[in-house]
Amino acid sequence: MEYAIVDIETTGGSYRTERIIEIAIFVFDGEKVIESFQTLIDPERSIAPYITALTGISNPMVENAPKFYEVAKQIFQIMENRVFVAHNVNFDYWFVKHEFKRLGGNFSRSTLCTVKLARKIFPKHRSYSLGNICEVLGIKIDSRHRAAGDALATVELFKRLLAANPQEILQKLDFGISGLHANLDRKALDDLSEEAGVYYFFDENDDLIYIGKSKNIQQRIRSHFYSTATRKALEMKNRIARIDYEITGSELVALLKESKEIKQFKPIYNRAQRRNAKDYGLFIRPDENGYLRFEIAKNLDFHVPVMMFDTAEDGRNFLFKAVEHHQLCQKLAGLYNTKSACFHYQIKQCAGACIGKESAENYNERALKVSQQYDLSNKSFVLIDQGRNEQEYAIVLVKNGRYLGYGFFDKSESVREMDDFVQYIQKEEDNHEVRNLIKRYLKENKVRKIDF
Repeated sequence: MEYAIVDIETTGGSYRTERIIEIAIFVFDGEKVIESFQTLIDPERSIAPYITALTGISNPMVENAPKFYEVAKQIFQIMENRVFVAHNVNFDYWFVKHEFKRLGGNFSRSTLCTVKLARKIFPKHRSYSLGNICEVLGIKIDSRHRAAGDALATVELFKRLLAANPQEILQKLDFGISGLHANLDRKALDDLSEEAGVYYFFDENDDLIYIGKSKNIQQRIRSHFYSTATRKALEMKNRIARIDYEITGSELVALLKESKEIKQFKPIYNRAQRRNAKDYGLFIRPDENGYLRFEIAKNLDFHVPVMMFDTAEDGRNFLFKAVEHHQLCQKLAGLYNTKSACFHYQIKQCAGACIGKESAENYNERALKVSQQYDLSNKSFVLIDQGRNEQEYAIVLVKNGRYLGYGFFDKSESVREMDDFVQYIQKEEDNHEVRNLIKRYLKENKVRKIDF
């Protein structure tokens, strides 16, 4: 087994928008470095002063350096049939992968992360940053925050990890090969996409047995082959004879597509996700004194909840956070059963709505923020997210509080009005569950939203 141990320096932290300014690759055969490649790279954009301060790499230094496409062939060849190793590997791997993607190429390699390996093999250290773990292990780093210096330190770190526990490293590479179905194409596992999307497992009769979604299809599917702790996981792994997937780009579109198709096809290993709605909901109603009260209760078809949850406990945990964030009353939120003031009033975190000290008007203004933040009633908007490639956007449409569907359109298209977006979507069924998925996604992610 040979390993390409890599370090890069970049113009910033996002592989989608920033560029590589330096790369170093050392090929390690398990005992020694047998090949290397290193160069500055012209990022074809200005390097920010804070990057220069961190790395020492300035605009004049890269002015006459090769552009990535000029060294792409060398980089591809030196990493061919070798495991991509780096400290915090996702950062380096995704930058390199994206540089090839800009050129229209596909770069896919098995990866190992020395941060994760060090945590497993050398546990209980305060920090696993390259600088700190190397200091603890007595590994000298020449030229910190330069590609060659950091890569050589990673070589030495990896050498020690390999010597300490070679089985852990081999296990990471050989993800559950034993027990695979005889019909499963091993090469198909190596060629899986690392984009967001929905994936499908089929048995030897080509029956669909499982549907899943992920921000990284390859990583998620590999996790299924690692996960053999339960009888169900092991049984499913042994039955997988074919794998298929569909790239969505947008994680939200993957969530919506997964939800619909599990209900539609009812795969045997998606039993827990087959039901059409979550069991519990958050409901809001005024009491006899005009104060808005919250309640976590069983979902009923004739009452539309503000949010839905798998369990009552999930709902209560959500309410605890909402009460604290909006300085609401525990008693009115159904979290504190008392005839007198709630506990938060006693510690001066509640203004006294529970005993009539705060007016219903003032209290309800804050309470309504919980429902307004997550309620889609009568709202019309389009969510614009990452598409399946660099040239397109993914969109999700909600009109008058109802989910219309999702679709994709080219970035060169001029689309402004709701009716213009409608022509690009695949119309889908509206229900409580998809609304809840959209609400949660809006709560937990930054996404471009256009209101109508």
